[in-house]
Amino acid sequence: MKAMVLAAGLGSRLRPLTNHVSKPMVRLAGRPCLEHIVRLLRQYDFKDLIVNLHYKPEMIRNYFGPGEKFGLSIRYSYEEELLGTAGGVKKVERYFGGESLLIISGDALTDINLEQFYRYHREKGAPATLALKEVADPTRYGVVTTDDNGLITAFQEKPSREEAISNLANTGIYLFEPAIFNYIPAGSFFDFGRDLFPLLLKKGEKIAGYTMSGYWCDIGNLEVYREAHYDMLNGLVKVKIPGKRFGSNIWLGRQPDIDPSTRIVGPAVIGDRCRIEREARIYGPVVLGEETVIGEGAVIKRGVFWERVQVGKRSRLIDCIVGQDCRVAPGLFLENRVLDHQGLEQRQCPPAGG
Repeated sequence: MKAMVLAAGLGSRLRPLTNHVSKPMVRLAGRPCLEHIVRLLRQYDFKDLIVNLHYKPEMIRNYFGPGEKFGLSIRYSYEEELLGTAGGVKKVERYFGGESLLIISGDALTDINLEQFYRYHREKGAPATLALKEVADPTRYGVVTTDDNGLITAFQEKPSREEAISNLANTGIYLFEPAIFNYIPAGSFFDFGRDLFPLLLKKGEKIAGYTMSGYWCDIGNLEVYREAHYDMLNGLVKVKIPGKRFGSNIWLGRQPDIDPSTRIVGPAVIGDRCRIEREARIYGPVVLGEETVIGEGAVIKRGVFWERVQVGKRSRLIDCIVGQDCRVAPGLFLENRVLDHQGLEQRQCPPAGG
């Protein structure tokens, strides 16, 4: 079975972070979000996958290449004009060679058990099986209802709390049989949630729903992006975090330069060649991208810092997201802020947990 990773999204709700990278290349604990998906697929012995591209495609191509360093083969499908989730899959129909296919989003964080998912799909004998996840807030997702046999009976896109028919969210992870292509028009925009699935129900086709027990998070906005990091560092999702782990939940990259007078309370990821200067304080969960410098006496309480960030002396940052190459002036106090490339733009981020 082959897999397709959907990676053509613009990521407008993650701006300013996506002003400079595509949404699947947004960093999660020092690695692109898409890399965590690729590693998940390799874990379950996938050998071949195809990735669709649109916004800043060269970043993904240059980073992943043909896939050899990740232990599998990667091909790419560039969409000059977006074709929608289903339309993009239809474009590469021949790639799948008449086999079952797995579709997964490149901008989500998950540790779904793909072996159990496939087994369930085979048992139900449906042309389509959707991975579902119970969520606390159904207003941010497409939700579904299922019958006693686990078959989906209705879809609803981002309902209000009062009108929500369930709290079972469509995760964007699908298993299909090749007959699914008969329902997707070629060369036009076509979406799974808005077009294909309602059409299948109308035609009387079975759509199975697999309620997953693992972790899933759609990295849809800045607040969720930050909270996903905190979940990773607190062990709520099974992913490999780069660096050597020490007993106090601190992951250290290569060649760190940490003054003995500093204080680091995990969980924290300290990337390659980071420098933490005298009397700085770091209270996790915190991620420091490679070559980041935390100045003398600075205090970091929770937050996500990309590569080559420089935090000035005696600055204090709480629950902040700081983009690559950003420079934070000395003595600043920032809370729940998002700083863009070189600090040229700032946005407010909702309070953590709020």
